[in-house]
Amino acid sequence: MAAIESVLKENRVFEPSEDFKAHANVSGMEGYNALCEKANQDYEGFWGELAQELITWKKPFTQVLDESRAPFYKWFADGVLNISYNSIDRHLADKANKTAIIYEKDDGSSENITYQELYERVCRFANGLKSLGVQKGDRVVIYMPMVPDAVVAMQACARIGAIHSVVFGGFSSGAVKDRVQDAAAKVIITANESVRGGKSTPLKATVDEALKDGECSSVEKVVVFKRTEADVPFTEGRDIWWNDLIANQAAECEPEWVDAEHPLFILYTSGSTGKPKGVQHSTGGYLLGAIVSMKWVFDYKPDDIFWCTADVGWITGHTYITYGPLAVGATQVVFEGVPTYPDAGRFWQAIEKHKVTTFYTAPTAIRSLIKLGADLPKQSDLSSLRLLGTVGEPINPEAWMWYYEVVGGSRCPIVDTWWQTETGSNMIAPLPGAVAIKPGSCTLPLPGIMVDVVDESGAAVDKSNGGFLVISRPFPSLLRTIWNDDERFKSTYFPGALGGHLYLAGDSAHRDEKGYVWIMGRIDDVLNVSGHRLGTMEIESALVANPLVAEAAVVGKPHDVKGEAVVAFVILKGDRPEGEDAKRIAQELKTWVAHEIGKIAQPDDIRFGDNLPKTRSGKIMRRLLRTLAKGEEITTDTSTLENPQVLEQLKQSV
Repeated sequence: MAAIESVLKENRVFEPSEDFKAHANVSGMEGYNALCEKANQDYEGFWGELAQELITWKKPFTQVLDESRAPFYKWFADGVLNISYNSIDRHLADKANKTAIIYEKDDGSSENITYQELYERVCRFANGLKSLGVQKGDRVVIYMPMVPDAVVAMQACARIGAIHSVVFGGFSSGAVKDRVQDAAAKVIITANESVRGGKSTPLKATVDEALKDGECSSVEKVVVFKRTEADVPFTEGRDIWWNDLIANQAAECEPEWVDAEHPLFILYTSGSTGKPKGVQHSTGGYLLGAIVSMKWVFDYKPDDIFWCTADVGWITGHTYITYGPLAVGATQVVFEGVPTYPDAGRFWQAIEKHKVTTFYTAPTAIRSLIKLGADLPKQSDLSSLRLLGTVGEPINPEAWMWYYEVVGGSRCPIVDTWWQTETGSNMIAPLPGAVAIKPGSCTLPLPGIMVDVVDESGAAVDKSNGGFLVISRPFPSLLRTIWNDDERFKSTYFPGALGGHLYLAGDSAHRDEKGYVWIMGRIDDVLNVSGHRLGTMEIESALVANPLVAEAAVVGKPHDVKGEAVVAFVILKGDRPEGEDAKRIAQELKTWVAHEIGKIAQPDDIRFGDNLPKTRSGKIMRRLLRTLAKGEEITTDTSTLENPQVLEQLKQSV
């Protein structure tokens, strides 16, 4: 195999400040190295000790790791716990009146919910679910807006041992139907409508559409949360209002104590075949990953105000809204709206209003805010911030620098976190009081996470080359299987070609001389140009480094001579250019990329649009871009796109 070549040149390094280091949960490289050494010396002892220290067990475990059915690993299997108890109950003795959730509503008003209030809400709803016949092991699909009640619903399921499967509130009825069918869900929890950016979107109507043909025969009840005053049709005997369900329920509910391997949730992620994969997570191992990363990566302190801007429909919202912050007893912001409503300064105003200390968002959001200018963040007091984070995709160095300088005032470390739905929690990220940060690199694996970069046979590549990112030892928060599809789990994540024991992440990466990991893009997105394998991320970073460019996405299309040609979809900071203007700028950008990273990476085709095709969660739909690049007709469902109108623009070559 030709090695995947790294062409990105990034030499800036930012050391942790002495002040941050002095107060950090893991201080200095000596602190980081000591933890790594401990994990290397006694891997099971390392994780076992953390699980004993950080989790409240009803019955302690006696075995840390069971590898007897690899890759179906078990962690702390004979231990008994409840994750809702660990998230709420155990804090009541000393934090009953502490704010658990600051609910920042779409309209800009806010509401505080204490740990005691959260406990009562969760218990009432858990009792309500039990009254509907929901039992341990039953599946419940949650299709909700970003309101605290979505967290309540998830915690209530976990409290009674039901397995939740959250479907992002922007998905279509077809996506809901597929997931309900695959999970054989007994109950669906939804809302009449969601509210985002001042606009209402019907959710109950979408659920009705998903259920109308009777193919979801497992569904017995639909619980409807009233987010707006909109009236919705009800199916007699099936549908029930949330408030009616909880009206006479007790504010206490004994947790269902489950073993550590009991499935906590199924979260569907897109598969290369088109059929979504039901990623199944356990209770104990997943919880440990969430707590450890809150303490190490986010350097959690009791007076922090934590804000993760994700939606609970994605893994980031599961781990860093519903479970992680609550499990450590944090106060967090739950944000319903969009970053630009009622105006483009919304994020920064909310940080000032709630005195947010830790802000965790996606590069896509950062890049869209860059486009709006550096003066907006400066209009708000962001001095409460002490730590910034990014998640979801690699962040290009220029966006990183903007985030660091403009938002963080050059004083807040940035934790660029690499992880996946499948890993459950952060895997590679700088511990902010220990690890020097480099723009664009997720830096070093967390202690206890054994990362390697290998070629197609599973052999380690040398540092100068890229390859496949793998994790060589099982870890607690790893998915346990794909729901109802063990074979697909094995072939997807532990392929025989790599020996059957390496977890294949699906990303290409390389390591620099310091061992820092640089994500180069999805393996699917690796381009092969004239025998050179190039990661798309690096070409995108070069384009975005040009002062004219706000955002870029790169894909390949077949080429008779080169094998693949580079096609770049570019969004400028100004208006979309046309005619001669477009040709001139396209040529400028081609020359720029050639200068930045070499002629080999120069785009053959540049196309301009007002935006990139994104899902409502902000994810770039690269599959559609590949179809457009080839000049093929789009035949797949585009209903989950935020902005389908840009597809026409992006068909046009300059």
